Amino acid sequence: MITVKLNRPEFEYDIHSLVKAFYPSEDVYVSVADKKQSEQIDYHMDVCYDDTQIRFTFFQVMENGEEKQVAKAAADVNYEDRKETKNALKRSLYQMLSDYTNQKLPWGNLTGIRPTKIPMNLLEEGKSDEEIAQYMRDTYYCSEEKIKLSTEIAKRELALLHKLDYENGYSLYIGIPFCPSTCLYCSFTSYPLGVWKNRMDDYLTALEKEIDFTAVKFAHKKLNTIYIGGGTPTTLTAEQLDRLIRKIKCSFDLSHLVEFTVEAGRPDSITAEKLKVLKFHGISRISINPQTMKQATLDLIGRHHTVEQTIESFKLARCLGFDNINMDLIVGLPQETIEDVRDTMEQLRLLDPDSITVHSLAIKRAARLRMFQDDYKDYKIVNTKDHIDLTARVAGEMGLEPYYLYRQKNMAGNFENVGYAKPGKAGIYNVLIMEEKQTIMALGAGATTKFVFENATRMERTENVKDIHNYLDRTDEMIDRKMKKMEEISWH
Repeated sequence: MITVKLNRPEFEYDIHSLVKAFYPSEDVYVSVADKKQSEQIDYHMDVCYDDTQIRFTFFQVMENGEEKQVAKAAADVNYEDRKETKNALKRSLYQMLSDYTNQKLPWGNLTGIRPTKIPMNLLEEGKSDEEIAQYMRDTYYCSEEKIKLSTEIAKRELALLHKLDYENGYSLYIGIPFCPSTCLYCSFTSYPLGVWKNRMDDYLTALEKEIDFTAVKFAHKKLNTIYIGGGTPTTLTAEQLDRLIRKIKCSFDLSHLVEFTVEAGRPDSITAEKLKVLKFHGISRISINPQTMKQATLDLIGRHHTVEQTIESFKLARCLGFDNINMDLIVGLPQETIEDVRDTMEQLRLLDPDSITVHSLAIKRAARLRMFQDDYKDYKIVNTKDHIDLTARVAGEMGLEPYYLYRQKNMAGNFENVGYAKPGKAGIYNVLIMEEKQTIMALGAGATTKFVFENATRMERTENVKDIHNYLDRTDEMIDRKMKKMEEISWH
């Protein structure tokens, strides 16, 4: 446990994220209030906000409870410029922790989850590659490798997004929050299929209400991308998938659609009948997600499918004519070695998917791996630069180029998630959801709508309730929430 005591509540999130990046296995408590002595405290930090300075004092807590000062730092600040104050705080704190731990983080003090936003904004301002690199070095202490990666991806994202009309276009997300089982690392809003099997049609009826509302309110806009995600959308039966997609096609003008993605997701939910429905309706992109090709790991993390099912599902989709198939992987899964990751990448090389998304394991608070961490304390979770370099190298050898990138809190190794794709096969919706350049109407339990307006300089969120019982009972209220938000921001 590391405790951080502030003399006033400022920049708690930034301090927590940065300390956690250097000490990923420690719980970090940041507050103006003292932490009750219920856990062993290994380090303590005092953060003092003065009129012109922010001062950090770092202590190691000895076994007898005494504190030994091990590091200190100070940042000169002008609180009238909040952005620069935050940057100065993070530079000073990063340097102190880097010197003390003898670590340099690949992303430096950059703790946000969308690092490509920085080079993208600078590219749009007309900055050169060197000016971007210098800014990211001086402001965030990013490594040369990550500067190059984020700038390269930002350029590809801009090329993709220039095809879209931000002002008059929008995208549609439809959430199917059901899964065959809950994975050990998962914190998404998903519910076991076995419990909800008899109410799936009720869920579709509620979705159809939201679809009707959206179709009317956005009739004057151009629908650019559709993404049916989850959960696992293919927990729906073939008939239910057909019902949902027919409703979408009957309700919206799809003449401006550039991408229609359905996450087939879990191989144990995929059947020939379901794939035939997707193919019949012209779904342009699907995802078949193994996460790993090591059977022992699949069993450990609670994915009730086999490696053979993944291979069979992929080959079946290819036989049916799907020419844009993504596969998701997770690096840093419990008990996996770099040789396991190498084997997974080699098996994918043989399948030759059109895109691969490589996730660094992020253990969220609601995941079983975190909630019951004492039960899993002996599980090794390892993700290093060698792991990331391996996936990037093999992806490159497969003809896949990095096209989008994002980060999450508590990622193994403090790395990133990267999407790699063959030319012309990049997932446009993935870029849109990260870069927040276009409104995304999100329907279903736990879905979050993002209204983007004023030339992509402002964004407002509207969330649907997560609990399915509540969603079914309060669908009209979810629609009303969206209506009120549109009125509040004078949406037109």
